[in-house]
Amino acid sequence: MTELLSIILAAGEGTRMRSATPKLLHPVGGMPIVGHVTRAAREAGSTNIALVTGPKHQAIRDMITVMDPEIRHFEQTIAKGTGHAASMARELFDTATGYIAVVYGDHPLLRGQNFRVVLDRLDAGLDVAILGFEPKNPTGYGRFITDGDRLLAIREHKDATDAEREIGLCNACILAFRAEVFRDLIDKLDSNNVQGEFYLTDLVGLANKAGKKVGFGIAPENDVMGVNDRAQLAHAEGLFQDVQRDAFMKAGVTLKDPKTVYFSYDTEIARDVVIEPSVFFGPGVKIEEGAVIHAFSHIEGATIGRNASVGPFARLRPEARLAEGAKVGNFVEIKKADIGKGAKVSHLTYIGDATVGDEVNIGAGVITVNYDGYNKHRTIIGDNAFIGSNSALVAPVTVGAGALVAAGSVITGDVEADALAVGRSRQTNKPGLAKTIFGRAAALKASKSKGK
Repeated sequence: MTELLSIILAAGEGTRMRSATPKLLHPVGGMPIVGHVTRAAREAGSTNIALVTGPKHQAIRDMITVMDPEIRHFEQTIAKGTGHAASMARELFDTATGYIAVVYGDHPLLRGQNFRVVLDRLDAGLDVAILGFEPKNPTGYGRFITDGDRLLAIREHKDATDAEREIGLCNACILAFRAEVFRDLIDKLDSNNVQGEFYLTDLVGLANKAGKKVGFGIAPENDVMGVNDRAQLAHAEGLFQDVQRDAFMKAGVTLKDPKTVYFSYDTEIARDVVIEPSVFFGPGVKIEEGAVIHAFSHIEGATIGRNASVGPFARLRPEARLAEGAKVGNFVEIKKADIGKGAKVSHLTYIGDATVGDEVNIGAGVITVNYDGYNKHRTIIGDNAFIGSNSALVAPVTVGAGALVAAGSVITGDVEADALAVGRSRQTNKPGLAKTIFGRAAALKASKSKGK
């Protein structure tokens, strides 16, 4: 396979987002915008990726380093246009072989197959191939000046004549070159334009002047939409979710009300899973066959086993793991805990930093007290144990298999297998005292009313 260097341009400030967060770190489907672009570049077969950012973009560099440590970083210290930004990656493209693709970093719906549209044109003999699209409203986009299948130039909107602005075929976001052609042309760019910048798109005209074969491919408009403001971000999110919903339903997942279910980029759901309305999946969720996710549940970083049941109104936080047939009911929160096969945590309960065995029953209002103000501690509950309602298990603590914790108990020490643990004060009744207390309270209230 031909080597591919992808240069991703991510140096723009994104001022129209009106945000302290860099534009390219705003998420679509749980992944930052630029993360979608780097993933698409890898899907297309990029052997090397260069990310060009601005001087205020350390947060972008940090995020990408975690996501893909092999990506090389370059900085455009002064904004002089897209051509100037691409030239910052000289250390890589000077020795590159095969193809070089330059792509704008603000296209969250981009896929590897969009790269392949233009890379295949290079395979077919072109020297330069640019990805285009036909937007419903071309205002603001660079226009393709063509002669049949040949691309003569790309005219930026601000520099285009009235006639050229009538053209509907526009520049999308990927410009692909044979490596030697890119090296030969990049330093020939000039800034003789309205913006006074070095336009990457001017490479098309330079390539034609040099007698190179220049063409284009076309992508669907949705795939190549860019994000510049909050409205476009919301639109991209909606398009992303529609694609995910359709894909899951085609794969055998039942969505009771598809428009109300939100997925992340890495959500994994097996067939015959049923998802009720108003469910949100953050990153890192995997659901096995036959599970049911009831309405108004929020799930992230969790694994849900076969035929398990979650919700309604449940929250599963990172490292929550439910085994086959486990049940997590309404107003239950699970965090960093393993819930065993057939175990039931039915309502109004917090289970954090815990191991819950098979067939355990945990009553309403139970809390694993996992935090001492400095450190987290683990609770272990053995198979077939029963934890009565409104009990607090103060970690670190172990409740043995088959043990019974009486309702309302505060458990601070280990409970051996098959034992009954009662951790509460003995009840005492004081005959007539309630009447006396209520009488005093009523008299006090009456005296306050007279004083007004």
